[in-house]
Amino acid sequence: MTKEAFILELRDRLAGISKEAIDSRIEFYSEMIDDAMEEGLSEEEAVSKVGSIDEVVEKILEETPLRNIVKEKTKNTRKPRGWEIVLLIVGFPLWFPLLLVAGILALVAYLLIWVFVLVLYIVVIACAAGSIAGIMLAVINVAGGNPVAGGIYIGCAIAGAGLAILMYYASIYITKLVIKVTKKSLLGVKRSFVGGKKNE
Repeated sequence: MTKEAFILELRDRLAGISKEAIDSRIEFYSEMIDDAMEEGLSEEEAVSKVGSIDEVVEKILEETPLRNIVKEKTKNTRKPRGWEIVLLIVGFPLWFPLLLVAGILALVAYLLIWVFVLVLYIVVIACAAGSIAGIMLAVINVAGGNPVAGGIYIGCAIAGAGLAILMYYASIYITKLVIKVTKKSLLGVKRSFVGGKKNE
């Protein structure tokens, strides 16, 4: 892909964010391509070094706050016609409660996911604490002349430690997964506001 084709497609794919932001990003990537060409790369190689259009657009959208995109979209939206305003007012008792319920359900679902993640970390702490308590009880029982009970507590301590380690790594994995899904979801929302001929 040539520099010109890259710039044209990038500008089209960024339609929906402010003109100033687009010009700034275009200038940035244009300079990156020019610098790469000055280092001896061909035009196509320089463009390829910058990354694919999808990668560049995704990076730019991740760096652009959603409120800025929505603000720009609202600013560029045409004024509603008279009959559209009347329709919105008449349908308000129907669409507003549905929209409100959908928003609340989405928020509750998202919060429940994080509550689940929090519970996992609490389980990790509880297992670790149980393991420590098991070791202490084992020492007390062995010192008190009850090695059988001490052995049982040692077994419980080992099981608790093993479960704590397992749950810890599971918690880390699930946390990263939730964060990744959250970012992808937010990126999907941004994409719905941005882009000319292509929005995938």
